[in-house]
Amino acid sequence: MNNTIKVLFLCTANSARSIMAEAILRHYGKGKYLAFSAGSSPKGEVHPLALETLKNNGISCENLRSKSLREFLQNNSPSFDYVVTVCSNAAKEACPLYPKEASVVHWNIADPAAVEGEWSLRKQAFQLAFDELQKKIQSFFLDR
Repeated sequence: MNNTIKVLFLCTANSARSIMAEAILRHYGKGKYLAFSAGSSPKGEVHPLALETLKNNGISCENLRSKSLREFLQNNSPSFDYVVTVCSNAAKEACPLYPKEASVVHWNIADPAAVEGEWSLRKQAFQLAFDELQKKIQSFFLDR
């Protein structure tokens, strides 16, 4: 019997937050967790600052890509134990709904890709989102 816990991280564009969450859980949850991510309206590419932030924190970016939630609603798709939405309530983002059976959790994470201005401010926003995701993943999944 396979005891691997399958987790899907969802947001709108699947270019930053959900991608970083997928990579973080893959990194720290090896063997115990299978992590995936998707978006309701995927951007089609991973944000360069998401990739840079992951690399700067020692997390592999291998096989990361922006993908649609539709990929995970096919008959041959895995079933998930947990679906975690990472949209921001403050930004009034419409979080995707997952229509299949799973434990659904919501984490209110501000979208670093929405930050405009100087490069240093944008980089800082990505690092803050990474830190928040890492903390939530650690406490919700890894400390169990």
